[in-house]
Amino acid sequence: MQGRAGVYVCGPTVQSSPHIGHLRSALAYDQLRRWLNYSGLDVTLVRNVTDIDDKVLVNAAASGEPWWALAYRTELEFTAAYNTIGILPPTYEPRATASIPEMQQIIRRLVDAGHAYAAEDGSGDVYFDTVSWPSYGELTHQKLADMASAEDSDPRGKHDVRDFALWKGHKEGEPATASWQSPWGAGRPGWHIECSAMSTRYLGTQFDIHGGGLDLRFPHHENELAQSRAAGDAFANYWLHNGLVSVNGQKMSKSLGNSVYAADLLAAARPLVVRYYLGSAHYRSNLEYQDGSLAEAEAALGRIEGFLDRAVRRLEGTRFASSTVEVVPAEFRTAMDDDLGVPQALGVLHEAVRDGNTALDAEDFSEAARLLGLVLAMTSILGINPHDPVWASADQSSTGTALKALVEQLLDDRQTARKARDFATADRIRDELGQAGITIEDTSTGAHWSFDG
Repeated sequence: MQGRAGVYVCGPTVQSSPHIGHLRSALAYDQLRRWLNYSGLDVTLVRNVTDIDDKVLVNAAASGEPWWALAYRTELEFTAAYNTIGILPPTYEPRATASIPEMQQIIRRLVDAGHAYAAEDGSGDVYFDTVSWPSYGELTHQKLADMASAEDSDPRGKHDVRDFALWKGHKEGEPATASWQSPWGAGRPGWHIECSAMSTRYLGTQFDIHGGGLDLRFPHHENELAQSRAAGDAFANYWLHNGLVSVNGQKMSKSLGNSVYAADLLAAARPLVVRYYLGSAHYRSNLEYQDGSLAEAEAALGRIEGFLDRAVRRLEGTRFASSTVEVVPAEFRTAMDDDLGVPQALGVLHEAVRDGNTALDAEDFSEAARLLGLVLAMTSILGINPHDPVWASADQSSTGTALKALVEQLLDDRQTARKARDFATADRIRDELGQAGITIEDTSTGAHWSFDG
């Protein structure tokens, strides 16, 4: 496959710190991008930053911080979290405030075409006329009569309560810095028009894929599609929506007090483990976070790490050490080509790990080298290759460091016992480590350990 792919992903509204849902969404499209790249496509991925929005202004006012300072500080938090779990930087990452002229141009085209109007109450608001666009509701398969009111502005200036804001006139009490001049008076853009402008600015009026969280399908993506098509743009060919995250069986929300923030996750496990966990479910399914989720991910990843470490060590010095070819098996490709079937692809990966360990047990180094190449290729595509230098410093968590120190001390004690011919003590140490999921392998270069979970 050769060609190009343009992907637009709705990025964060930088009103507050990133949570698990933000990371899960960004990771889903990182997996898509990596697979498209591997498949031979030159991918342009645009992920925006919504840095002007009602919630940004409200939170800034509550904290006494300038809105633009809060937005930038929060944006840095998102970037740091993305980088920590190995999400590749987007090709372009535009801020909404940098595309105000493009937003106004789309609004002008909508007004001229009869699909938008300025409020007659002198507020400076401009609305999309939903009744004027018969296709409104096509993305979410809804009829206009069944839709709820758009609660993004004062309904008194609207022709219909379901009309949504394209431009919001400056209101008393809002900071002057959160206002731009326009043909309809000073104000700022509505939320939905921002993504229509940024996506077409960087990808053109027709592009391949538009992605975002399932919670954005309505009204955000429905409104994006309607205003863009009504303005004359073909817009996105395909829409992808990643599932949401629940916590211990409940929807995550601030009102329930069960939000899991990126900082919480990264304090609880290695970044590589967090990435494995967040990317283990199908992107369209809801992801359940509960006590033990990260431990399960650690155990699964430990099996992969154990095989890679063992294979590299056992093949070292043999003629098979340089014969490893990194290529994915057909079953992995089939899974990924089928709507990005990562769970099935992980099944192929773990089967290769099991077969690889079996080959090493039988000292079939030719087969072990072949399987090592498969595992390296699959983990690299998924961004979970433990041998990738990106994880060298990121994964040195205090928990991992403490475990390493404890196990190696016990191995030293075991070696001392063996030299003293105290085999009972040596066997006891080995058995206790085995009960903890740690496998010991005695070789000519000493004892090596791996965590099997």
